[in-house]
Amino acid sequence: MSDTVGVIGAGRMGLPIIGHLVTKGFRTLATDVNPKRKADVEWKKAVWAENAGALARESDIVLVCVGFDREVQDLLEKNRDALKDSIVAILSTVHPKTVKALAKENKTFQVIDSTVCRGGDAADKGALLSFVGGPKPVVERVTPVLKAYSSDVVHTGEVGSAQVAKAVNNLIMWACLVADHEGLALAKRYGVDLELLREALGVSSAANAALDKWGTQTMAWAEDDMAIVAEMAAECGLKLPQAVLNREICRELKPRRFKLDEY
Repeated sequence: MSDTVGVIGAGRMGLPIIGHLVTKGFRTLATDVNPKRKADVEWKKAVWAENAGALARESDIVLVCVGFDREVQDLLEKNRDALKDSIVAILSTVHPKTVKALAKENKTFQVIDSTVCRGGDAADKGALLSFVGGPKPVVERVTPVLKAYSSDVVHTGEVGSAQVAKAVNNLIMWACLVADHEGLALAKRYGVDLELLREALGVSSAANAALDKWGTQTMAWAEDDMAIVAEMAAECGLKLPQAVLNREICRELKPRRFKLDEY
């Protein structure tokens, strides 16, 4: 494999991605704003880069796994020269217009979006779903990299479309988690065995991934996800009343990690 892959962000999602890239034979560099993560990166057998610029200068493909729109924008702006001739894939969950603007502004390197779904457990297993938005030849080149940590890779269209796909995924996911919470609370009050019911619902028309992962999720990222959805809906003049309501419920439930014995 000729491509050197750099990963910026060695957190909950970035670190297992780094490990899978190394395992699949890619020369892998990684960095993080938290220098304490150097030991974790080196334990995964990747090469630690002192900063994003040093990583970018050595990488053919750069995966960006940082937090928010402003962080992504600042990162690319500060390292524009170092990123020259590379492909920059934005894995972070940001507004579609952010990725579109970055792709338009930066002509010396290629910006695409490559959002990931299914959560930390799937990241550990190398079984993420990657949505990819960008020109077909670029997507084809990065697909072997994405398949190192993804069991499914879907080309959603032009740059920004992967962020749209991720926003829709998150909108539906949080709605399911809210519905699961209310349904299991109701069942508990009527004395139904919740574990028995959860397993049965998993093979019924009510099956959903949030129910399958019950007890391992919180609403920690719901507000950020739903803020993007709300902004997207407002910009295109679309009313999403259930999404608005679920956003408020998620705020209320955010601190909790749901378990079957808590009702």
